[in-house]
Amino acid sequence: METIATSSMDHDKQQTQLAIERLVQSQSTLVLSTVNADGTPHATPLFYLPGAELELYWFSAASSQHSGNLARDRGVAVAVYASTEQWKEIRGVQVRGTVEHITDRKIRRDITLRYSDRFHLGRIFRLALTRSSLYVLRPSWIRYIDNSSHFGYRSEIHLP
Repeated sequence: METIATSSMDHDKQQTQLAIERLVQSQSTLVLSTVNADGTPHATPLFYLPGAELELYWFSAASSQHSGNLARDRGVAVAVYASTEQWKEIRGVQVRGTVEHITDRKIRRDITLRYSDRFHLGRIFRLALTRSSLYVLRPSWIRYIDNSSHFGYRSEIHLP
């Protein structure tokens, strides 16, 4: 059996990615930050569905403020965090990346079913999703924060 040596840096990156995946899988709501036409920030809480490559999917009305902002500028920031009242328990991720509007019917159908199952949505709400726009955030940078390690602990990964 061949042994492959991995550097401490590779191991740290793998550990950070696993911690990010666990956190993102355990939560349901993200805060999406977009930029308004006048350059001011706009933040919106949204349900999301995590993907296999750290991407995040959500549905929104095309008429929403953030959807209008995404039509002009696809660059966004997102925060996902576990709710707590103790500073030592603060854990979360900050994400930057690019958003795509998904129109492919097969992908939409798959995400709609998984999203509906995750959030226990009935048929009526599932019908509303068919009238909504589907978006995916493809991260380019993620910072993991975990005060349970120590105050101010953070680790970053850069994605292609």
